[in-house]
Amino acid sequence: MEIDPSEQAGSLYRTLSGAVVPRPIGWISTRSAEGEDNLAPYSFFNVASVDPPVLLFAPVDADDGLKDTPRNVVDTEAFAHNVVTADLVGSMNETATSHAVDEFERAGVTKAECTSVDAPYVAEAKVAFECELYEFVDIGVSSLVLGEVTHVHVDDEVTTDGKLDTTKLDAVGRLAGSEYAYTRDRFALERPD
Repeated sequence: MEIDPSEQAGSLYRTLSGAVVPRPIGWISTRSAEGEDNLAPYSFFNVASVDPPVLLFAPVDADDGLKDTPRNVVDTEAFAHNVVTADLVGSMNETATSHAVDEFERAGVTKAECTSVDAPYVAEAKVAFECELYEFVDIGVSSLVLGEVTHVHVDDEVTTDGKLDTTKLDAVGRLAGSEYAYTRDRFALERPD
């Protein structure tokens, strides 16, 4: 199969989301300018830079403009990213659609106040990054939200000798459709000289 995006009916969403796998899940928590808290997952999420430390997520716009999460980030310039682990994947899924209720309550997770920004984070998350808006870019039907990390919460149970230990962090990745992946099946490769 060969695909020419200019001749493709509709977007390349299925091809992109099915081939760029597994993707980390950006479980983003925000607070609106009016003080309403929001929690939603985004499958287009990653690290943009280590110095300065910057994370990114790219929400697809709603038909009538920005969704709650990116609108909140634009208005308040703050958000938190909560790492989704196997024990939280069901809770994350509960926040995957719009509801007129508190997503923290719906998901059965504890809302905690961030240390450095005006946003909540998921207290049960093994790792949570507090971020200030670094840059916001419109890209077609999506937005690219970059946030500079201003504080990090790391549960001691996922550390070894004071450092994050990826073998203890049971993170979950996003595939396509309704599919997810555990990060338990691992192997190591030494870099060649």
